[in-house]
Amino acid sequence: MTLVLKRTALFIVIVLGVALLAAVAANAATRDIVPITGFRPGTIVVKTSERRLYYVLDGGRALSFPVGVGRTGKIWTGEARIEGKFVKPAWAPPREIRHDHPNLPQVIAGGAANNPMGEAALTMRGGEYAIHGTNRPQSIGGFVSYGCIRMYNSDIRQLYSLVDIGTPVIVER
Repeated sequence: MTLVLKRTALFIVIVLGVALLAAVAANAATRDIVPITGFRPGTIVVKTSERRLYYVLDGGRALSFPVGVGRTGKIWTGEARIEGKFVKPAWAPPREIRHDHPNLPQVIAGGAANNPMGEAALTMRGGEYAIHGTNRPQSIGGFVSYGCIRMYNSDIRQLYSLVDIGTPVIVER
């Protein structure tokens, strides 16, 4: 009986170890530290043509994350600042989205499976736009939104921990 328990315990340790390594590898694969110039440390830079978000570090380096960006006609460029930070935010679809999708509820509760804001949101321009997680991770890397910047939930959690209210955001083509 003892041999069976030891083998079972060893099997469980191996399975958990492999799962942990896979999770770390998958998470690490979404972001890299890359060279960047021309931006102050602490700035968020979104390059929509690359579908990448950069969080500028010191020494000409940045964390690079894949993102989903605005679809044709919905991409915006310019400067903004982070005005709000929210964990598992509720979402009220803006008028344009409600027009295009009339069956959406008026508000989707934070943390709900159908809430497109994901784990966290960083809002800008009076709440008109946000950098946020997503309930559709397959959309990352595409031109998919009404102007918001979508991130994997693990990535928005990391970015959320790095930024403060007032963090500058620059969105470029």
